[in-house]
Amino acid sequence: METLNKNISRRNFMRLTSLSGAALTLGFYFPAAAKEAEMLKGDVAENLGIDLNAWISIDTKGKVTIINHRAEMGQGAYQAVPQIIAEELEVNLNDINIVFGVGNESKYGNQITGGSSTVRGSYKHLGRMGASAREMLKEAAANKWKVNKKECDAENGFIIHQPSGRKANYGDLVAEASKLEPPKTVALKKPEDYKIVRKPLPRQDTPLKVNGKAEFGLDKKLPGMLYAVVERSPRFIGKVKSVDDAATRKVPGVKHVFVTRTGVFASTREGVAVVADTLWAAMQGRKVLKVTWDDEGFEHHSTEQLYAKMNEDLKTKEGLSFRTKGNVASALAKATRKVEATYETPYESHSCMEPLNCIADTKADSCEIWGPIQAPGWVQDNLIQVLGLPREKVTVHMTFLGGGFGRKAFTDYTQEAALISKEIKAPVQVVWTREDDTLIGPFRPGMVYNIAAGLNEQGSISSFRYKMAGQDMDHQWPNANRESYNGSTTEGFLEPYFNSIPHYSFADLPLESPIPVMWWRSVYASTNGFAYESFMDELSIAAGKDPLDFRRQHLGDDRYQVVIDKLEEVSNWKSRKKNEGYGVAITECFSSIVGEIVKVSKGADGKVKIDKVWAVMDCGWYVNPDIIKAQVEGSIVMALGAATKHETHFKDGKAVEANFNTYKMPRITDIPEIEVHIVDNEEKAGGVGEPGLPPFSPALTNAIFDLTGKRIRKLPFNLQEV
Repeated sequence: METLNKNISRRNFMRLTSLSGAALTLGFYFPAAAKEAEMLKGDVAENLGIDLNAWISIDTKGKVTIINHRAEMGQGAYQAVPQIIAEELEVNLNDINIVFGVGNESKYGNQITGGSSTVRGSYKHLGRMGASAREMLKEAAANKWKVNKKECDAENGFIIHQPSGRKANYGDLVAEASKLEPPKTVALKKPEDYKIVRKPLPRQDTPLKVNGKAEFGLDKKLPGMLYAVVERSPRFIGKVKSVDDAATRKVPGVKHVFVTRTGVFASTREGVAVVADTLWAAMQGRKVLKVTWDDEGFEHHSTEQLYAKMNEDLKTKEGLSFRTKGNVASALAKATRKVEATYETPYESHSCMEPLNCIADTKADSCEIWGPIQAPGWVQDNLIQVLGLPREKVTVHMTFLGGGFGRKAFTDYTQEAALISKEIKAPVQVVWTREDDTLIGPFRPGMVYNIAAGLNEQGSISSFRYKMAGQDMDHQWPNANRESYNGSTTEGFLEPYFNSIPHYSFADLPLESPIPVMWWRSVYASTNGFAYESFMDELSIAAGKDPLDFRRQHLGDDRYQVVIDKLEEVSNWKSRKKNEGYGVAITECFSSIVGEIVKVSKGADGKVKIDKVWAVMDCGWYVNPDIIKAQVEGSIVMALGAATKHETHFKDGKAVEANFNTYKMPRITDIPEIEVHIVDNEEKAGGVGEPGLPPFSPALTNAIFDLTGKRIRKLPFNLQEV
């Protein structure tokens, strides 16, 4: 597959493909009030003035070009999307080009590359588009040969007439195929007939990233472009009181020094931009810049204060009710046995390997953005409002991303770049240092949970009371209703538990703080999952039951039973030895179910070590097993870091950890063997990039309890000190 580093509009896409004689272009659009997407040919859409939101074009040489409106940040969209189309179109992946679409939610709908949504949100449309083009080519061949279409098959870019053996390349048929109407309905392949989908094909973007051809944000350059770094308020709502830039302006190459103001949720972050003709000059100018900050008027929280407040709220408040059934208080009072526990999870930095960066070229009547962007449509919406420009005058281009994890779906860094460009009247690349990226946030919110449950005489859960305390991301936006509960209160909790538990209540106690928080890989499931599945383990012990059997007892749905059975099988759960600790956890995230078992033991030095992790992923319909395995492995490594290595602390209203010397990452020697298994079924496609993260930390701490009898309820912990 050839990757083109272009960002194109529909008209330019038609122009690009016409250069090689494009003759068949198909796409989807969503008519008003329509439940299903409608397919149109490119020429029809052009004449009607309709913007198609997914396009496939085949030229006279048989080359296939598709446009992808989602970002590629390592999760595999650049492989999965063409793999789906190639399967139904019956072409080789090497005969497909893929190009990025620009930010335009009115055209594409939701463009956020988050929530593990790229495949699960579009796989049926992509498959239908490839199959429709295939059927149109078959019809064109049948008309040309004057034979029955049913006698024609598609294979590897050719239409073959089986009785006579005649064959024609797609490129020879597209001119006639383009005159036909797309089929109203088309049959998609059955999984047993797949040739490309569900096969571990090598990723096509890997060579580009190895040989340097892949264009990341820092690789992009514009004529006349300047470079900027920003000295931002070390506290989250601080204002510039005074600036001494005398030494900065003496640095060779420095062109501008001025105060910046960037919207961060409902607040404004102030800073001082240093703009120069090279990045090095800008960074040197910043080093000698002297800024005095006004930090009055808001709480200068410390980590100790934040967690003390969350713990106090859990003890003294009932919280905002999220979901209830039955009478929990009465059922708890009548329980044969009651179990209660409190769990804590830390604030975390996103710490993508590629720090934030953005290029902006803002003119009086237009703005263009280039960079590692997860949500181009959101960026466009934000800049329309901030700059007062019409939608068609704001263009957002995506490059490859060196990780995102939710951070690069925010609009602060793109807005900042756009406003700096407007001020200097020139294109500019704003680069964040690692320290900027780690200190400024937004962060994953730290959370505290209190859970109490009752068991009946049979050892089943009779009542379940859950309260979570922590910052609600939705409370930060302008005009937010701060009396509203957190809509992610039960994120990560398995749906069948709601059916098997007769009495339950879930409540949220929102913490208000100036610290900005936002999405982090698997969002609230990353913290909820630790509390939920640690507590399920505690309940199983209290009930005197095997932890896997306890979950099996409460998860009646067949889909969950399959995951449990597979976990038991691959880990030899029933044959575990006394000097080994095994822990299990099962969570649900973005429509996928993931179960993980962690095995631990003590080394020769008496320290606990992680021996192996088994993961079973049920993501429903899927594309590429190698991508799934890589994403689950990556999720486990990230979860290991959050459980045992790193956290963000706050002191006097400022983040403490600034770089990887204090915000420590797992090393390769810390990573255990990971074995991933994928469940085959015909369920709807679920997410892949994030669901593997939530089960790991509870599976690990449950395994440590199994080995040592020590229950860990607060993250992170030092594995060397267990």
